[in-house]
Amino acid sequence: MSDLAIYQYLLIALIFVWSGFVRSGLGFGGAVLSLPFLLLVLDQPLVFLPIIAVHLLVFSSLTIWMNNRRGSGEQRQAGTGTVDWQYLWRILGIMIVPKLIGVFGLITMPSDILSAIIFVIVALYSVSYIINRPFRSGSKTVDAIFLMVGGYISGTSLIGAPLIIAVAAQHLPKEKLRDTLFALWFILVLIKMAAFVWAGVDLQLIHHLWLLPCAAVGHVIGLYAHDRILQAETPVFFRLLGTVLLLVSSIGIVSVLW
Repeated sequence: MSDLAIYQYLLIALIFVWSGFVRSGLGFGGAVLSLPFLLLVLDQPLVFLPIIAVHLLVFSSLTIWMNNRRGSGEQRQAGTGTVDWQYLWRILGIMIVPKLIGVFGLITMPSDILSAIIFVIVALYSVSYIINRPFRSGSKTVDAIFLMVGGYISGTSLIGAPLIIAVAAQHLPKEKLRDTLFALWFILVLIKMAAFVWAGVDLQLIHHLWLLPCAAVGHVIGLYAHDRILQAETPVFFRLLGTVLLLVSSIGIVSVLW
């Protein structure tokens, strides 16, 4: 990423501000809602995935720590936090094998094929947002399938969150959903980072010096926007978001196939 033009660096910086905003504002989507834009700037997923992974490790752990520190007195007295660890370990047991298979596929898969898969997955997600029918499971069997597929996609490209949320949102109380998911992302991304190190993938450490502050700016804005997003007309927000993502994904698919 050292031979890019100035405007490309500026675009990448703005996209990482967006990534931080989405992650803290929605509780998920830092990768799935930013990676398609990044691939239009530079079509090399393995350049950006280690950076996104480190950002997720930093901001997910920071958010959980801050939320538990300022938790209610009743929570502190009861010794409970904002993460449902029992449910977390249960779904992690279902996801771990597909996750590892996905990680292996990421390391060996050609970048153009991986880019095409990412764009197609994001296009499917965007359509679900546009028609206001997000992925939902209806049985324990479907739950398990969604979790396994989400784990595999998370292993390949870090964008399996919507399928996982489709299951977790039905079984977790609202006050524990966000931080439980953040704890899950932390564990899953830690596995991916270990695989990156083992495979000798360039972690782009020098670029963390300027991209981590960009994501931090978006993270702070997202924290302020979180409550307002929940109170606003969220279907309209997601429909607009889905339309933009579908357009970007379509352009990406065409650029890969061209």
